[in-house]
Amino acid sequence: MKNKKQVFSMLIVGISLGTAWAIRGQFGHEQGAAWAGAIGCLSLLLVAKRADWFANLFSIILAGALGWGIGGIMSYGMVVGYGRASDFVNVYYGLLMLFVIGGLYGFVGGGLLGLSLTNNSKTPIKWTAIIIEMVVFGLIFYFFIIQEFEWLMTPPRSEVWAVCLGIAAALAFNMIQNKHFSALRVAIFSGVGGGFGFAFGNFLQVLGQVSQIHFNFWNVMEYSLGFFGGVGMTYGILTSKWETMDIPAKKPIQQMALLMLVFVIPFIVWQQTFETERIVKMLSKLEISGENTIVELTYWLPLALIFIMTAVWFWQFYSINSEIKFNKIYFFFIGHLGLYIVFSWFITGAFLSTYRIEQYLYLANLIVIAVLIKSTNPAFYDYAIYPKKWSLNLAGIIVFIAILALIAVSSHGDLKGANKRFSNESEIKQ
Repeated sequence: MKNKKQVFSMLIVGISLGTAWAIRGQFGHEQGAAWAGAIGCLSLLLVAKRADWFANLFSIILAGALGWGIGGIMSYGMVVGYGRASDFVNVYYGLLMLFVIGGLYGFVGGGLLGLSLTNNSKTPIKWTAIIIEMVVFGLIFYFFIIQEFEWLMTPPRSEVWAVCLGIAAALAFNMIQNKHFSALRVAIFSGVGGGFGFAFGNFLQVLGQVSQIHFNFWNVMEYSLGFFGGVGMTYGILTSKWETMDIPAKKPIQQMALLMLVFVIPFIVWQQTFETERIVKMLSKLEISGENTIVELTYWLPLALIFIMTAVWFWQFYSINSEIKFNKIYFFFIGHLGLYIVFSWFITGAFLSTYRIEQYLYLANLIVIAVLIKSTNPAFYDYAIYPKKWSLNLAGIIVFIAILALIAVSSHGDLKGANKRFSNESEIKQ
């Protein structure tokens, strides 16, 4: 890498998205992924320190958040189980499919973020057309891949990964057709980072299970996806040319985007996660009786925090008409990630017991990011797209994943939670 500041910035965003994605493991689905994606995109804008991006802050973050959140519709529980199998074919298949799933997370998330940064008077983005193309491509890909050809990745689970593949194809088509090559770079590097991170994370999870160390290695896998996805997304941003965003987003659009980020997404996370039955079950694991006071506190306090923080952020950003400064965005980042950590502590019972040690590592990560992110000052480079070089690098990653599969297989026999996609004779019905 030519620039140490660039590497430093990539690591900061990687830690940010990695932490948020690990937290996301407690919530899942689109809403949890969208909150995590927002954290990663917000940290990237803080690292970049561009005033024109700050002027369009919330609409940019929302685009990236929704992009990362779309991947939340995909099911990967069975695929993770393939990586725990005891034969090379199933393990390699599992790791490769996690590379695909993680790649789709990153490609769509990075792609929508990149397109939002491309939006200016010279190259205005036609969001309505893009959304229509994403929907149409998603439906067409699902119909042919799943319904017609029956190329199933993870039966009997949901196969909507094919929808996400269609969405990614629509974004790639749009970016190539309209020559949004900077956005395409971000999508590609973010996708490769997310894909590698998911496959590598599953490998680490298997080794962690074999080691019998008492730790949540599922969280390690989630962290790996976010970390490498964030690193790839940042590299794509910092090695691309970006014209000045000379059309600041209108205030109502910014307000709507802020409302989505600080209220709508967190509210859906709360509504879909904080169920009384789940809270009582969590308390029983901690050998704490499900007394009404504790249950009610665990249920209602996170919702109250959403309302409080929403009021705080609207007061901070819209009580006066002024340019959005770095310090305001910095505290918004700390508060928004901090709230996500608090949500995780409540749903896991970490505010009552220390049995989940990884929950406190989130706070340690937040402190590290808060201390270091102000020191970032990366340079931007204008690199071209190299299809041949990238193809060779992709082939190298696929070979490296095969090596990981060989190491994983040699490290254990049958593991709990292992699944098989292929029979012993390596036959599969597609």
